[in-house]
Amino acid sequence: MSLVRFPESVVSCRNLVGGEWLSPTEAQTQDVRSPYTGALIGRVPLTTASGVAQAVEAAKSAARDWGLTPLRERTQCLQAFRGLLERHLERLAHLAASESGKTVAEGRAGLLKGLEVCDFALSLQQLDSGAHLEVSRGVTCEYRREPLGVVAGITPFNFPAMVPLWLFPIAVTLGNAFILKPSEKVPLTACALGELMVAAGYPPGVFSIVHGAKPAVDALVEHPDVKALAFVGSTPVARHLYAEGSRHGKRVLALGGAKNHLIVVPDADPDLTPQAVVDSFTGCAGQRCMAASVMLAVGNVQPLVEDIIRRAARLEPGPGMGALIDRSAVDRLETAIAKAKADGALVLLDGRGRRPTGELYTHGNWLGPTVLDAVRPDMEAARLELFGPVLSIVRVTTLSAALAVENASPYGNAASIFTTNGAVAQTVVEGAKAGMVGVNVGVPVPREPFSFGGTGESKFGHGDITGPSSLDFWSHRKKVTRKWSARSDGSWMS
Repeated sequence: MSLVRFPESVVSCRNLVGGEWLSPTEAQTQDVRSPYTGALIGRVPLTTASGVAQAVEAAKSAARDWGLTPLRERTQCLQAFRGLLERHLERLAHLAASESGKTVAEGRAGLLKGLEVCDFALSLQQLDSGAHLEVSRGVTCEYRREPLGVVAGITPFNFPAMVPLWLFPIAVTLGNAFILKPSEKVPLTACALGELMVAAGYPPGVFSIVHGAKPAVDALVEHPDVKALAFVGSTPVARHLYAEGSRHGKRVLALGGAKNHLIVVPDADPDLTPQAVVDSFTGCAGQRCMAASVMLAVGNVQPLVEDIIRRAARLEPGPGMGALIDRSAVDRLETAIAKAKADGALVLLDGRGRRPTGELYTHGNWLGPTVLDAVRPDMEAARLELFGPVLSIVRVTTLSAALAVENASPYGNAASIFTTNGAVAQTVVEGAKAGMVGVNVGVPVPREPFSFGGTGESKFGHGDITGPSSLDFWSHRKKVTRKWSARSDGSWMS
C-alpha cells in the first residue's frame, strides 16, 4: 500500500501570468521526481528573464486597480480562497508529500498553518485600521496603509504549501500584486494553489507564478518594477539575495538556515521531553529550519538520552518519517555522519541504509533517525546546518555553559529549554540569543498572530515574515496632516 497518493499522470507545470496558464517561450524543462520513489511525477519550465518580465508586466497592470480596491472587497477574495483551500486540503496534503518527501500528516499540518495566516489576513479589516488623532485645535493626523505594487516571494522545497501561504495571503490582502517563484523541486503544489487563487476570483495578474531556477530569481531581483522580495532558504542564498536586492533598491526580507539548540536539564519531564526531542529532529525528515539540531545535555541526563534512542529507533522511514528531497541530500548527510565519527563522535543510532519495505521505495531518498553523542562544540556536526534527521548531543556541566554554546552560534532561529523549574526556564528565555524560544516545546514556531522570524544569520532584513510586523514589510504608511481653517484658540501647531 502506498504511503502517499501520487499524481495519476505526469504533471506539466506552466506559469500563471495575467490569469492564464502559459508555457514560457525559450524555456527548458526539468524533471520533478518523487523523493519517495524516484519516479517522474512532473516537469517544470525553467523560465528565463523574458518570461519573468512578462509576468511582472501583467502584475504591474493589475496592481493599480487592485491597490485601489477597498480592503473589505479584497478580503472577500481571500475568504473564497480560504474555503477552497479547506475543501481541497487532503488532495493538497498528498500532493505536497509526493513532491517534497513529507508524510501526508506533515503536508496537512503545513496547510493548516497556512489557513491560520489566511485568518490573520482576513482580520486586517478589523485589526489594521490605522490611526487618527486630533493633534491640535483644527489639526488632525492619520495613517493610511498603502501597497507597494508588484512584490515577489521565493520559496523553498521543504514546505511547498506553508511557506507560500506565509507570504501571499497577507501581501495581496494589503493590495499588492504578488509573484510566486517556488522551488523548481516542488512546483506541483504551487500550481494547485494558483488554480485555487484563480477560482477564488482574484483579478488577473494579482497572483502570478513563475517557475525556474537561479536565472528566474536573478530576473526578479533585478527587475525595477518588483518593489519587495521575500525569501526563505539557506543562509548563503539569503545573504546574497538581501545584498543584491538592496543594491537594486528593493525591500528585502530573507530568512536563512539555522542550528537550533534544545537544552535538556536533569529535572526535565521524563515523559514529555524524549518524545519532543525525537519529534523535533525527525519531523519533516529534519528538513526544516526549526528542527532540533543540537541537544545540549546539562549534567546527568543519561536516562533521557537512552529513552530518546529507544523512541527514535522505533521510528520507521516512510510511515513514521518522510524521505529526503534528493540523492545529493542523502550523500551529503551520510558524509557528515562519517565525518563526525572520524572526528570522535559516537554514533548511538545509525540511520544509514534504512528505508521502508517494499519494491516501490527502493529508489527513494532515505535516511533513518541518527543520533551522535560526545560531539564537541567545535565539530562540524555541532556548528553546521546538516538539514536532515541527525541529532548531535553536546555534553555540558552547567546551564551557563549550555547558553554559551547557544550564544556562540552565528544562527539565531530557535532554542528550547526542557525543565520543570520556572527559574531555569526564565534564565534560558532571557539568555538565549535565538529569536524564537520554547519552554518544553521541541519546535517553538509561534502561532498566528505571533510572528515568525529569527536573528543573526537566520534572518537578513528587518521585521518578521508573518504577523503584525509583516504588514510594514508588504506596505508603507502614508501620513496625512489636515487643517481646514485658521483657529485663534490653537497651539503652536495650529
